[in-house]
Amino acid sequence: MSVELILHNAKIATNGVPSFVEAIAISDGKVIATGGNDEILRLRGPATHIIDGRGRTVIPGLNDSHMHPIRGGLNYNLELRWDGVPSLADALRMLKDQAARTPAPQWVRVIGGWTEFQFAEGRMPTLDEINAAAPDTPVFVMHLYDRALLNGAALRAVGYDKNAPDFPAGEVQRDRHGNPTGLLIAKPNANILYSTLAKGPKLSREDQLNSSRQFFRELNRFGITSVIDAGGGFQNYPDDYGVVNELHRNGELSLRLAYNLFTQKPKQELADFQSWTKMTKPGDGDDFYRVNGAGEMLVFSAADFEDFLVPRPDMLPIMESELKAVIRHLVENRWPFRLHATYNETIERALNVYEDVNREIPFDGLHWFFDHCETISDCNIERVKALGGGIAVQNRMAFQGEYFVERYGAQQAKRTPPIRRMLEIGIPVGAGTDATRVSSYNPYVSLYWLITGKTIGGLGLYPKENRLDREEALKLYTMGSSWFSTEDGKKGALAAGQLADLAVLSADYFSIPDEEIKQLESVLTIVGGKIVYATEEFSKLAPPALPVSPSWSPVKEYGGYAKVERQAVGASHSASSSHVEASARGRARSHLQVLGELGLWGLGCDCFAF
Repeated sequence: MSVELILHNAKIATNGVPSFVEAIAISDGKVIATGGNDEILRLRGPATHIIDGRGRTVIPGLNDSHMHPIRGGLNYNLELRWDGVPSLADALRMLKDQAARTPAPQWVRVIGGWTEFQFAEGRMPTLDEINAAAPDTPVFVMHLYDRALLNGAALRAVGYDKNAPDFPAGEVQRDRHGNPTGLLIAKPNANILYSTLAKGPKLSREDQLNSSRQFFRELNRFGITSVIDAGGGFQNYPDDYGVVNELHRNGELSLRLAYNLFTQKPKQELADFQSWTKMTKPGDGDDFYRVNGAGEMLVFSAADFEDFLVPRPDMLPIMESELKAVIRHLVENRWPFRLHATYNETIERALNVYEDVNREIPFDGLHWFFDHCETISDCNIERVKALGGGIAVQNRMAFQGEYFVERYGAQQAKRTPPIRRMLEIGIPVGAGTDATRVSSYNPYVSLYWLITGKTIGGLGLYPKENRLDREEALKLYTMGSSWFSTEDGKKGALAAGQLADLAVLSADYFSIPDEEIKQLESVLTIVGGKIVYATEEFSKLAPPALPVSPSWSPVKEYGGYAKVERQAVGASHSASSSHVEASARGRARSHLQVLGELGLWGLGCDCFAF
């Protein structure tokens, strides 16, 4: 038997037995065999493509259990990414330069993936700094789920002036004369941020196609080969899926997408799902692009957006009846579902509904799960297991752990979420990021968080007993996540019969110092036996370059996640890999004191049901 592709002379992590092999053979998009160099090279034929791995470490393709790549792809070419930028000075310089090249009426958008604790200065930009960097071009800078900063040009573009009415939820901060300052504050959720962002110009259809391909290739740069799309605000089905549908038809998807359908309008959630269950069904599609189920929004009354700058929100009394109607419909139609749930109190109430429905209509092996679960209790983990559910965890605490500690204390932060306990109890757990509006899409930042328990700013959150070793963390990001798209056993391991998705890494994930994990990238990414990304010594194997459109796109100048070599353009960030916990806490206190002066910081403290 001859095979299509052999990668040999490498350290290949299989996620199986044996744990490591030297070579792998691939045909028809699947793994044919793994083993020693001589054994696998005997399978070659005249047409076999042989790749010398040059001793590099190879891992199964990474699979993010919760991200927003479809929405992210539609907007990627519009966004100036501060992900990984080492200093505020660099970030503001990028902002100023991009404002100068952005034509009217377009905006400069900085949307998530960053935190002030990554900056050498340890602080947020001020409105004065943003206005000085971009006096004439509209600028919208979104920070996590809690606020957005708009310059004067952006305020004019969206029509927020002295006479503008207040939002029913959310706050447009005003000065003593009643004029908006440019600060938008999320209360009790991020709707004010999303609805304001949606007022900006969109890309043309052709540019959206390019933008999506650019974003997916950026994910390939990090060895991501599969993503479960959790839907999102202002991502309507089927209208906003036209671009990714076209890419799929044209064979231009460079990663696998399983997507969940996310309801968009309060009080119309059940109607949405009733409509969608007539239009499609889970599993429709193929191994590259397929329907996954419902969520992460099932009903708006159950959405407890995490914003640790404000007290925990209590869900409305209507939550149970609204959620039960949707869950009953989904279970009747055998639709897997997921629910965004940050706090144990929300999880408790949702589980009451699930157990009630299960008594009427048994779940009976249906894949369902919670997302996030930062404060879930042991009791409720056991209830999840009893109902056959799973938990998808993301590294949101890596970006806002300082806020959590300041509000609830370091002791409470030790189990946010209690991943070790989830694994001990034996429920499915998948890892991810929740990119792109809070965390960065860089999977190695998430793996670093799982392994070290540290935030981006260097604050240690978790004791050793709630951290994972490197093999465990990798398995959550590969095999673990496959359960959440009902593809367990099909991908996640480099084993005969599984999908041939893998990444050749820039350094040895299993042996480099902890701090260097954040710097990892892929130098060769293969999806279904096809090379989708290549650099370094594999550059000659790279697919054709993709020109960036429009020509003024920030991606053309800066790319996405900040490359290491670009860190020299501004202030030194030598402390980026050596922030001590005391300094991280100190910066948090300093920043939170400023928030208090702005009236943004609540002093009350709700207790979690740990």
